[in-house]
Amino acid sequence: MGTLRDLQFALQTKIEELRQRDALIDELELELDTKDDLIRQLQGELDRHRSTSHIRRTHRTGPIPAYPRHPHQLHQEQRVIALCSPQRSRELIQRALLENDFMKHLEMSQILTIMDCMHPTMLVQGCCVIEEGDDGSLVYVLEEGRVEVTKDGKKLCTIEPGKVFGELAILYNCTRTATVTALTDIKLWAIDRQGFQTIMMRTGLIRHSQYMEFLRSVPSFQSLTEDVLSKVADVLEATHYRDGDYIIRQGATGDTFFIISEGQVRMRGRQSNLDVITQEDVRTASVTAVGDVTCLVVDRESFKQLIGGLENVSSRVNDSDEVKGKIEAEAAFFSMVSLCDFHVICTLGTGGFSRVELVQLRNDHSRSFAMKVLKKRHIVDTSQQGHILSEKRIMMEAHSPFIVRLYRTFRDAKYLYMLLEACLGGELWTLLRDRGSFDDGTTRFYTSCVVEALAFLHCRGIIYRDLKPENIILDHRGYAKLVDFGFAKKVGLGKKTWTFCGTPEYVAPEIILNKGHDVSADCWSLGILIFELLSGSPPFTGSDPMKTYNIILRGIDMVEFPKKINKSAANLIKKLCRDNPSERLGNQKNGVMDIQKHKWFEGFNWDGIQKGTLTAPFVPSVDGPLDTRNFECFPDDNEEAPPDEESGWDLEF
Repeated sequence: MGTLRDLQFALQTKIEELRQRDALIDELELELDTKDDLIRQLQGELDRHRSTSHIRRTHRTGPIPAYPRHPHQLHQEQRVIALCSPQRSRELIQRALLENDFMKHLEMSQILTIMDCMHPTMLVQGCCVIEEGDDGSLVYVLEEGRVEVTKDGKKLCTIEPGKVFGELAILYNCTRTATVTALTDIKLWAIDRQGFQTIMMRTGLIRHSQYMEFLRSVPSFQSLTEDVLSKVADVLEATHYRDGDYIIRQGATGDTFFIISEGQVRMRGRQSNLDVITQEDVRTASVTAVGDVTCLVVDRESFKQLIGGLENVSSRVNDSDEVKGKIEAEAAFFSMVSLCDFHVICTLGTGGFSRVELVQLRNDHSRSFAMKVLKKRHIVDTSQQGHILSEKRIMMEAHSPFIVRLYRTFRDAKYLYMLLEACLGGELWTLLRDRGSFDDGTTRFYTSCVVEALAFLHCRGIIYRDLKPENIILDHRGYAKLVDFGFAKKVGLGKKTWTFCGTPEYVAPEIILNKGHDVSADCWSLGILIFELLSGSPPFTGSDPMKTYNIILRGIDMVEFPKKINKSAANLIKKLCRDNPSERLGNQKNGVMDIQKHKWFEGFNWDGIQKGTLTAPFVPSVDGPLDTRNFECFPDDNEEAPPDEESGWDLEF
């Protein structure tokens, strides 16, 4: 045994080793935090690079599952309960929301309401906040402690207090893509999807209803239809004035219309608001605020773009006698056939809960059809009954040469069947993938086909909502047609809907922000489509859907256009992708005529495209009704048959 001095020396040595080890651990932890910050910084740079470099898209993009919400549900749902949080917590939550790439785009009134409705949660060290693969419905703000984010067991980053995470879950029902674990005891604030979306819907609906009431009270507007008034309400901007502020100065040039929504004003002179809207005018009166005043304001140009124009689409709604006769004869023929009259040739495509088979009538080998087969049980399990019924109703009435025809439907205990027109030229997506991008002339042709399809739908109050190359198919002539109406919805003229659906890269800002959307969402998607056809990649892309949405919310003006997109094409894209839906080309008084008259389409033969006499830039090789060379090969369906589903929701099939 050593002496006491030896033991003391050994103990001192061990203590020093422990001190050095602790110092090394502290140093490594600091280095790890620095690396985390660098990773986050590089990820941000990568997302920004992706949003401007437009790397060619080489894989199909899947749609978002649609879960509808309707305005009339607001009074049926449990009221969102406001909680009283400490002032220190409120300040941290507000700062976190305003610094978040998504939340910062919300209105301050919405952020304050969200803060009021968030509830606190305390978790101990080691607890799992979010589990990778689980369904998510909560967004969190971290107030105290630290959490670690991992994916497939690998660490991604560490989150410190004052940060928001999990925000994709409040947009729609999605699977968590990473695991979040408490590194210390933590305090969180959370709000669920239903509460968040109710706040967003209620804010927009109440404001729109108030604006509509104000507009109806103006004598000059009482002759306008509800859908036109609704569009005017969408462009009204609230402007606030303090006591004594000049709202109008006598002698100034007037190009703005004012509606007093709150407060009182003092007028000296005589002024007609309507004159200001309809023609260039010099103000003949001065108007000043008496106390605090709020005015709803619209400028002359926006007003002129919205008023009139119903007459421009009314003629497109009614079919000619010749077309009606053809439709009636077609309906009579297909009403006589049954499911057993067809036999399957091969598979043209597969989806989440459906297959598309090429089929023929047993007694007629001169033509073929596409039979879409859907699993009823899967439809019910994913609450998609409403969308399937809507798809059937819309397509049965969609008698347009630019929309794939639905001839009739069938049903049995396990499946639904949709008998469709067979377009054997292949998908536009496949052609784009193989070529990389299209030139101006080719893009113009395919865009014109889509514009004609959207014009047919929009004048009937129908939104398509899933425009992308994967949903455009070519017939044997090379003409493009819209297919897959699973997200299409008839909302009526001037009406909105709140369902979050579409494909991330093509979703309009108002859908992301849950403001309610109408046919103008298709105008946005048309701009994205033109960009992708010309460049090979959509303008907004991120490493995950949430990053894509945040890039979209920055706006089209933040996108660097590649040189292959010329100035006139870029101008059209930017006019289609305006942040304000009422300012988008195709959603103003002349409807799609504004798109057709744009300089990018100068000299284009619209009459030829409508009559089908214009030669397509690419005519696919199709030798007969059974030639499937333009489609990928798919294996036979060897899946086990699904269980019966006979609840009766599909009786109209």
